[in-house]
Amino acid sequence: MRYFISPSDHALNMALDAWKWVGLGERKPILVTAFADIFLTSSEGISFLDTIDGKVKPVCSSREELEQILETGDGKKRYLLSDFVDRAIDEGQILGERQCYDFMVHPSVGGAFSYENVECCDFSIALGLRGQLHERCRHLAPGTRISEVIFEKADATKPWWKFF
Repeated sequence: MRYFISPSDHALNMALDAWKWVGLGERKPILVTAFADIFLTSSEGISFLDTIDGKVKPVCSSREELEQILETGDGKKRYLLSDFVDRAIDEGQILGERQCYDFMVHPSVGGAFSYENVECCDFSIALGLRGQLHERCRHLAPGTRISEVIFEKADATKPWWKFF
């Protein structure tokens, strides 16, 4: 379906590492949207990791109920950002392998919630950066001005490889 992507388990787990602070607990991913929002399942039902708001929100109690919700126009717009996905596809902005749609400037830091702010991006980078962004900004007062974002390399003293 055009509204979902299938990242590898490794990419998904790596990207979700940046969301530990939100309290994922025992929830396990079951669906990933084209905008890298994630439906999660647990004994409590199905939740939605909303990366726009930076929150995990309860959705419904079963997979069947979720499918019914996502068949509605409102469900598609709310959870799948279907208007953005449809327009992107219609205009030739097709996702490559390991990609998702993302906002060039995230709405949580003042980016426009508009199609003109949408681009294709690497899934792991997009979801990981959103998690870090929300973690850093969640205790700021509403309206706090963010003047810059600095990207730093990871600790170069630790190898990225491991011998088995």
